[in-house]
Amino acid sequence: MIVDLPFLLAVGAIGWGLSLATYRPIARRAGWPLGAAQEKLPALTLVIGLISVAVGLALALTRGVLDGGAAIVIFGLGLAVFWSGFLRVGAQSALLLAPLAALSLIGVWIFGAPVYA
Repeated sequence: MIVDLPFLLAVGAIGWGLSLATYRPIARRAGWPLGAAQEKLPALTLVIGLISVAVGLALALTRGVLDGGAAIVIFGLGLAVFWSGFLRVGAQSALLLAPLAALSLIGVWIFGAPVYA
């Protein structure tokens, strides 16, 4: 079995980034608690989320629809729904995970991905 590290990181960047970008409005409507960053720096959390999504989408577009790009977007959306909807307060961990996945993806993209078999 071969692990496609850029694929996994792109899914994480899209999913966690989207979860981070949408958590504040969803939490306010649903009455969920907000973390300190979501409460005091909503613009910063939104920007971090959107940049993470953009990095993941860039890889998906580069790969193309038939080469895994569509799967990256679909799994990323699924991760965002799961992370925000099921985990609720745990979704605030996306503040750490989204930029970590995006930065890791950039590093793997620039320097090449190791293949794990």
